[in-house]
Amino acid sequence: MNKAELIDAVAGRGDVSKREVTEIVDAFIEEIKKSVVRGDKVAISGFGIFEAQARKARLGRNPRTGETVKIKATKLPKFRPGAEFKAVVSGAKKIATAAPKKAAPKKAVAKKAAPKKAVAKKAAPKKAAAKKAPARRK
Repeated sequence: MNKAELIDAVAGRGDVSKREVTEIVDAFIEEIKKSVVRGDKVAISGFGIFEAQARKARLGRNPRTGETVKIKATKLPKFRPGAEFKAVVSGAKKIATAAPKKAAPKKAVAKKAAPKKAVAKKAAPKKAAAKKAPARRK
């Protein structure tokens, strides 16, 4: 699922327009980014924790030449899933799905299809195989 599909799914669950859901999702992502950049942890109960992970400077190797290379210290985003999220993904727990608030569309009455007539297919005429001329020697 990508961002657009997430927005469609959330907008379909309630009486909220796609524009409003897009603004909410964008604001949600921006606030998580800002908090993690500041060094804060963002904990969403039942889902997981977003945080920054610091990596120290170290020595690495260039795989092509075998030469040692200095790798700078850096910070990376990290996500740790919560226990409830892990349980849902593993299948140990089922998601409680809420029914959508919109009225379900009426079911169309299925019509019987008319029996199809067998159509005789004409066999295509066989083409004569082209023979390759033998190679000449000089």
